[in-house]
Amino acid sequence: MKAAVLRNLKNILGKDHLLTEIEDRVTYSYDAAVLEPKTPSAVVMPKTREQVGQIVSLCHDYSIPITVRGSGTNLSGGTIPETDGIVLLTGCLNKIIEINEHDMYAIVQPGVVTAGLAAEVEKKGLFYPPDPGSQAVSTLGGNVAENAGGLRGLKYGVTKDYVMGMSFFDAQGNYVKTGSKTIKCATGYNLAGLMVGSEGTLGLIDEITLKLIPYPATRKSMVAVYDTIEQASETVSAIIAARIIPATLEILDNFTIRAVEDFSHAGLPVDAAALLLIEVDGHPVVVEEEGQKIKTLCKKLGVSTLKVASDDKERDRIWAARRSALSALAKLKPTLVLEDATVPRSRIPDMVNALQDVAKKYDLSIGTFGHAGDGNLHPTILTDKRNKKEWHRVEQAIEEIFDKALSMGGTLSGEHGTGLAKAPFLQKEIGLSSIEFSRRLRKAMDPKGILNPGKLTGVTPRV
Repeated sequence: MKAAVLRNLKNILGKDHLLTEIEDRVTYSYDAAVLEPKTPSAVVMPKTREQVGQIVSLCHDYSIPITVRGSGTNLSGGTIPETDGIVLLTGCLNKIIEINEHDMYAIVQPGVVTAGLAAEVEKKGLFYPPDPGSQAVSTLGGNVAENAGGLRGLKYGVTKDYVMGMSFFDAQGNYVKTGSKTIKCATGYNLAGLMVGSEGTLGLIDEITLKLIPYPATRKSMVAVYDTIEQASETVSAIIAARIIPATLEILDNFTIRAVEDFSHAGLPVDAAALLLIEVDGHPVVVEEEGQKIKTLCKKLGVSTLKVASDDKERDRIWAARRSALSALAKLKPTLVLEDATVPRSRIPDMVNALQDVAKKYDLSIGTFGHAGDGNLHPTILTDKRNKKEWHRVEQAIEEIFDKALSMGGTLSGEHGTGLAKAPFLQKEIGLSSIEFSRRLRKAMDPKGILNPGKLTGVTPRV
């Protein structure tokens, strides 16, 4: 990187917020995806809106790639930088600017941690539902960039359903505002909708206005134990077909149950072939009625035991165990590949069977868990990337999982994004014309190609 650029960055930020030593830069060379790291030329930590704008403008002038990074928890290579570029950290941009109880919205900076906002609004009797598994550390800017989902996506939707507006800097460093604090807003293009899921390729988020809703009056959590995973997956389809929409409807196979129990000691039945973790919430009468209907369906589909959490403490222990699934599996082997190919909800039983077939075909350990109620399973392959023969089978298995999901009318990614990892497969889902349209859109907004190059639409030339 040119000395003039580093001097300008130091003038903008001060020496304490500009990292150029190799040991610092290596820290930000990778994310949670199993991809080769790339060490950036510098790492910047802006503290103000003005600094962000100045940095973007400088990078535009010198054609320097920018990759924005929150907590780096994303699983698709979305925050792997360019070696001749910079990483912009949002950790210092972490203020909750406003929580409006009357109009039920919050305004936040991109570095606010997801669970932190959820806790603050809950104190006021309000609810921010999106809850990615990494919510304890992931940031809201990252959630917006990846359109993060979570356990409650079945009933409450995902991040895009709560973004009312935002402000951001475009590739030239111009300040752009879109959306509103009002429920309805039909002014201009829906640029906020375009930014959600754009993975840092269209602009750098400055502030986000998020919709809040009333906190549910009551909740009921259940653990349904099955002797076969087929029975569990068929129960999922039956619950949805009965027009019941639980707040959460999660599935864990035996492999995952054992790993989670060993990790969390939550009292899960390790001999179960599969578990469903189910929660209904809302008005007490509705919760009781839906809870009874779900119990009836579970029994009809062969549940061996069904337990209702007796209090909030037991409920929280159950859900904490589920949220630990990724960490629990990660302890078992050196390399973990977590996928999120998603299918229509009615095809969950078919996808579960397909995953079992893939594991046998390629002789791989695959733990399956995920948001079964919205069709979003997380087949997790445990391997060691240093074993070249096995890694080749892993790559074949991943491609077959994608093909199976697409053949069922599904998608490559329900919530993890495209990034670098899935960009090579994108044409299978949306076709070349859609990719070229997206590339033209990017080029119009970012002519020099400096915003997170290579993500979403594959590699395109930089100017």
